[in-house]
Amino acid sequence: MCHLAPGNQWYDPVLATPATLAAGVCGSAAVGAALAVLERLSPDAYNSYLKDYYRAGLERFGHVWHYADINTVLIGLARVLQPRVYLEIGVRRGRSLAMVSSVVPDVHLVGFDLWKANYAGMDNPGPDFVESELRRVGHTGAIELISGDSAATVPAFFKRHPTVYPEIITVDGDHSEAGATRDLVNVIEQLPIGGVLVFDDVTHRDHQALRKVWSSVVVRDPRFATWEYTDLGFGVAFALRQRA
Repeated sequence: MCHLAPGNQWYDPVLATPATLAAGVCGSAAVGAALAVLERLSPDAYNSYLKDYYRAGLERFGHVWHYADINTVLIGLARVLQPRVYLEIGVRRGRSLAMVSSVVPDVHLVGFDLWKANYAGMDNPGPDFVESELRRVGHTGAIELISGDSAATVPAFFKRHPTVYPEIITVDGDHSEAGATRDLVNVIEQLPIGGVLVFDDVTHRDHQALRKVWSSVVVRDPRFATWEYTDLGFGVAFALRQRA
């Protein structure tokens, strides 16, 4: 992703752009890959709904179907970036972790969650369940699942590990305006040049403040180039860090 050789004094060191990365995160191939991971995970109501939705889109539109969500985005990004460390705020059942691990089985996974019971009307089984889901997709790397409020646990983690710079970071936890802002601010400085920050639900009808949060914290930051998918579903966005 980065070009740091002599003679790079004119351009930013990142070779790719969000437009380059978007080719692998949106469309029928990415959907098919995400569907294959969902089929390996334990079923729940949302998993079943997503599989039916994916199949309907693929059957109706085939290779021209233009669709993306957090699952397709993470699979596509993981293929290109091959992250050594993936960090996520908002783990729940581990679906997003599994998407990354399905591409990079030895990736070091770091996840933060409160594991609130019946979160968003669905069960939230906890860390042991998440680890069992990751085994289903063949994960072989280290797993750190940290329980508690991300307002405290994320800063504490980076205080203990100041030299950890995850190549992909996903923020999909507290969906309040203040909470989402805080989570983005708490991780943004740990994203390396060439790394990507993912933000879910930017057009979710029940969380309309999230798009404003994304715009104010990330889109307006000149260090980042951003991409959004808002055509279908709840929307997803990512930002590529281009400079220090």
